[in-house]
Parts: sequence; C-alpha cells; structure tokens
Amino acid sequence: MNVQAPRLLIALAAAVLLAGCGSSSRNMPGTVFDFGPAAMAPAPAAQAPAAQASIPQALPALVVMDATGPAVLDNERMFYRLHYADAMEARMYANSRWSGNPLQLVTQRVKTRLAQSGMKVLSATDASNGIPILRMEVDDFTHAFSSASQSEGQLILRASVFSEHRLVDQRTFTRTTAAGSADAAGGARALAGSTDAVAADILAWLATLDVGKR
Repeated sequence: MNVQAPRLLIALAAAVLLAGCGSSSRNMPGTVFDFGPAAMAPAPAAQAPAAQASIPQALPALVVMDATGPAVLDNERMFYRLHYADAMEARMYANSRWSGNPLQLVTQRVKTRLAQSGMKVLSATDASNGIPILRMEVDDFTHAFSSASQSEGQLILRASVFSEHRLVDQRTFTRTTAAGSADAAGGARALAGSTDAVAADILAWLATLDVGKR
C-alpha cells in the first residue's frame, strides 16, 4: 500500500478548494460609487443672489448635450494618478467602479443643478428649435495624489453655449476638492464635490449670457 497516496489526494483537494475561493473573489462586483443625492447645491464662485434668481428668466430653457471627453472616461473604471511618482500613468482601483461612466455622471449632475434653479432642461432628442444648446467637454476628471497621504479630485470642463448655430460664449471651469481619504471612496467624494462646484459655476456663467447678441 502506498502511504503517500492519501496525502497527495488531500493536497490536491486543498489546492482545488483554494483555487475556487480565489476565482469567486475575483468575480465579485466590488464597490460601486456615484455622486450621491443632489440635495444641496454649493454656492457658485463670485455670484450675487440676484444673478442666480435671474437665470430662469434669462434662459428659461436649455438643451444640454451629453458631455464628451477622452476615451479613458468612457467606461465605469475608477482611475487615479500618483503625481509624486509618475503623473503620466493612469492607475485603476481594482475593486471599485463608478455606477456609470464619468461623462454620464457629470452630464446628469449638471442637468440636475440647472433644473433645480428653475430652468427647463431638454435633451438632444427633444424638440428644440430656437432653444440655446449647452455643450460640455471634460478635459480632466482625476483623483490625483500629490503625496502618499494627500489627494484631490480635479475636474476641468470646457462649456460652450450655441444659439441658432452661433457660438454665444465658451469658458473653461476648473475645480479641485481635497479628498478626505486616500482611497476610492475619498476620490469619489472629492470628484462629486468638484462636479457640484463646476455645475454651480456654469449656472452663474449662464446668468451673464445674452443669447440675443449678434
């Protein structure tokens, strides 16, 4: 009788069990983040209360196009950059993702903030003859680490307003929000804060536009 055979069978069984556990853990969905509820909007930078109140009268309706941006933002993966090590490398959180791609999240947040101001927000599929159009292009949407313990969520967004195929104005908005923790959750909260701040800045900017100018 070969006394080594039972030991070999036990070892093989243990290896199969461990492989199964590892496979199951890799297939788990992980943590899903979004921007949270949009209950309270932050105050726009350098905006007078009268300007905010005048927005629905100045632009009672606006077509908001889906935001565009680099291909790296056209998926649900969560990326970060270590600026203190190699700012050119986009690293991915292994077990965390967005509920939708960042371009969709930014678009929806801006629409929500505009609607909260009293503006009628339309999409590209709505009947929109004569209604001004807002186009947004995201240049940067990053959880960036300046050191191993300090990081911030940065959003750079270029917004353009068109009326009757004519460019009314274009402006680039940049907001940076410190992250409360050096992980995916901290980055998600920081990027949500920066997006809310940019949306408020867009709202203040729209109040200054005269779509009737030629």
